[in-house]
Amino acid sequence: MQKENKSIDTLAKSREKAIVKTSVTGIITNVFLAGFKAAAGIVSNSIAVTLDAVNNLSDALSSVVTVIGAKLGAKQPDKKHPLGYGRIEYLSSMIVAAIVLYAGITSAVESVKKIISPVKADYGTVSLVIISVAIAVKLILGQYVKRQGKKHNSGALVASGSDALFDAVLSASVLASAVVYLKWQVSLEAYVGVVISAFIIKAGIEMMVETVNDILGKRAEKEDTDRIKELICEEPGVLGAYDLITFNYGPNKNYASVHLELPDTMSVDAVDELTRRIQTKIYLETGVILTGIGVYSYNTSDDESAKMRNAVREAVLSHDWALEVHGFYVDTKNKTMRFDVVISFDIERAEAVGILTKEIGDIFPAYSLQVVPDIDA
Repeated sequence: MQKENKSIDTLAKSREKAIVKTSVTGIITNVFLAGFKAAAGIVSNSIAVTLDAVNNLSDALSSVVTVIGAKLGAKQPDKKHPLGYGRIEYLSSMIVAAIVLYAGITSAVESVKKIISPVKADYGTVSLVIISVAIAVKLILGQYVKRQGKKHNSGALVASGSDALFDAVLSASVLASAVVYLKWQVSLEAYVGVVISAFIIKAGIEMMVETVNDILGKRAEKEDTDRIKELICEEPGVLGAYDLITFNYGPNKNYASVHLELPDTMSVDAVDELTRRIQTKIYLETGVILTGIGVYSYNTSDDESAKMRNAVREAVLSHDWALEVHGFYVDTKNKTMRFDVVISFDIERAEAVGILTKEIGDIFPAYSLQVVPDIDA
């Protein structure tokens, strides 16, 4: 386990360095672009070019926040925060989203002012060259940052990369409005500024919603949960894996709990050996740490139990809101029966349990029932 912890620490440090390096590259690039565009905007008296410069400056600030978030998020766990500080990165992503949103709103206000009180633009060759170079630089920077973000599972970097690629499109629209003005003397730049602002605001809102979802906790990717269950069910003796719940404590810091369905003949010693083996296997294969493994007992002694299980399964799954039945166990001697049901969000859990308890109770009136509702996680 000590080797595993060292491996986690090494990966975390490597990830932090990569995020900082990528962000610093973005900061330097955006500061230079902002300076050149601001100069071009002032010389040409173009609100669209000036707003594009402001957008680059906000991108640089976003990268600074990303660096701070990565540094703080990489802090080692302590007594107060035993699972680490990884979720700080979600807060930094929220700040980045707020910066983008603010830049979009202020840009929209300035653009509307220019529509109400238009000012004649004067595009020169230097301004057009600067905008053209900025488009190429933003395309290269955006692809690089987004690629690094996906590689190191950094939502802030992915957002910054996407924003940079989008900036290239917006800069292209500024260039197009300049060409239209030079050729037909039709000024579209203030309107282009409004369009740019709208897209910036939209990007900021989307970033904020995505980050809020990360903070609140969202459903794990089906591909990932299916992979974990598949790996567990490969183990001899495991009849099923259920109730897999994942807990995220920052990028690449995923924990989970699960229930295994095992034969009622398996000894505690065998269960202990099996669960330890599964924990190691899942961590090495997926990076997910199984913090808890529960056990369901599976009847293996008689055919009557199998018939009762099939009858219960058929009755429960006749309801659209009942998605799965598992953990079934019946004690024919003491007349007790228990099972879990995964219930959709289309019905109240208490109502669903009441319906199932009555229906199954009518089928097996001599048995004491325990129906446990599970969420569709």
